[in-house]
Amino acid sequence: MKVLLLEDVYKLGRAGDVKKVAPGYARNYLMPQGMAVLATPGAVKQAGRITKQGEVKRAKVNQELGGVAGQLAGRRFTFAAKASETRRLYGSINTQMIAEAVSVAIGVPVEAKQIESQPLRMLGRHKLFVRLTVDLIPEIEIIVHREGETVESALAEEEREVLRVKEEQALLKEQEASGLEAGFAGDEFDELEDADFPEDDEEDVDLEADSEEDETD
Repeated sequence: MKVLLLEDVYKLGRAGDVKKVAPGYARNYLMPQGMAVLATPGAVKQAGRITKQGEVKRAKVNQELGGVAGQLAGRRFTFAAKASETRRLYGSINTQMIAEAVSVAIGVPVEAKQIESQPLRMLGRHKLFVRLTVDLIPEIEIIVHREGETVESALAEEEREVLRVKEEQALLKEQEASGLEAGFAGDEFDELEDADFPEDDEEDVDLEADSEEDETD
């Protein structure tokens, strides 16, 4: 179904846009939240006015949060967690936890839905986005380290793991290359076996025939 957006909706459109969406998404979320209305001919006639109102509101919010976005861009947040020897967490660092940390840091309420990330389940460095407005989406860095250990140790452990994976990949490529070379050599050997060479027995028969002719003469 088609709806007219009354508000900016992240990854969908801006106020005044007419968008085609799933009926359930429109009826259960967009319309109850006052973010959209059914795109009837009468409603669509108001699109121009809604677009202008949206631009004014967007500019104001972007100005208010522009400084906040600047503070967040590239900022690091750390979380301590229990993890296995394979660096997998016993649990996860979810968006609610990250939103709370960000809210405290910037003094502006941030909701979990504004954190563009899946729950973090591994130690190490993670980069994700905080959606302040449709235009302001700063990237932040999350470092998850073991409880009782430092951030530096977590980063060092991650670097060792990355190096180990690269070495394994390089070794695998070498083994594959060696296997291909061996395969080519085998093919060449098979070609030699299948080649048509003169048979020794036939040559012997010819020689015997020549000898018999010489004796007859």
